[in-house]
Amino acid sequence: MTRFLTYNVNGVRAAARKGLVDWIQTSDADVVALQEIKADADQFDWGEFRRIGYEPYIFPAEKKGYSGVAILTRIEPKKLVYGCGTDWIDQEGRIIRADFDNCSFVSVYIPSGSSGDHRQEKKMEFLDFFTIYTRDLLHTQKNIIISGDYNICREAIDIHDPVRNATVSGFLPEERTWFAHWVDEGWCDSFRRVQPGAGQYSWWSYRAGSREKNLGWRIDYNMISEALSDRIGDARLHPFAMHSDHCPLDLQLNISINGRP
Repeated sequence: MTRFLTYNVNGVRAAARKGLVDWIQTSDADVVALQEIKADADQFDWGEFRRIGYEPYIFPAEKKGYSGVAILTRIEPKKLVYGCGTDWIDQEGRIIRADFDNCSFVSVYIPSGSSGDHRQEKKMEFLDFFTIYTRDLLHTQKNIIISGDYNICREAIDIHDPVRNATVSGFLPEERTWFAHWVDEGWCDSFRRVQPGAGQYSWWSYRAGSREKNLGWRIDYNMISEALSDRIGDARLHPFAMHSDHCPLDLQLNISINGRP
């Protein structure tokens, strides 16, 4: 059984001060996707992860203190792919991929559109691109895990107040339509295959005690190709990990990586 973990840390430096490194060590994950790291190689001691057995591969944004993704792994990848070849997306540090002998693992940070119309337009542009990017990926590898912050709630069950948020970025009809069509191309929401119940979220606003009241959104996912859908051992959120306004999400798959059971 191989354990994958995804976590939007909302700044790796701030999260580390709250015990992130120790928490990842105790999680016993084999491969970890981080989003919104907000730090490059000179702004954080990435050796902290090496000291607990993970090799860090980072793809920061060009803008300091903004966005950025990373993969931490205890298993050496066969290949690392930094970015996707589209300039503005790569400048924002939104995709990094690690290829192993029998699967590909992607850490993705889909843009938020909450800051205004321009960013919402960029988000929709990213989603159009992502459809093509992942379609091409499926042509080269059948076992794929795409982990990260998608900044979209798929369905009404994934948000605490679907009525009031119906016109809010992250739960817009066009975003949910994209998600539904994308899933139909061959993707599985691993968490929902295991955990069908309501009230399970991965992000809470810092305002008005939202986390304590569980007024949240499920916007973080370990999406897997359908070829892996019958290999899910477990999938769960960790809402009591308090290093960020998000919480981690882990996935156990009955696959081996590079000959490691």
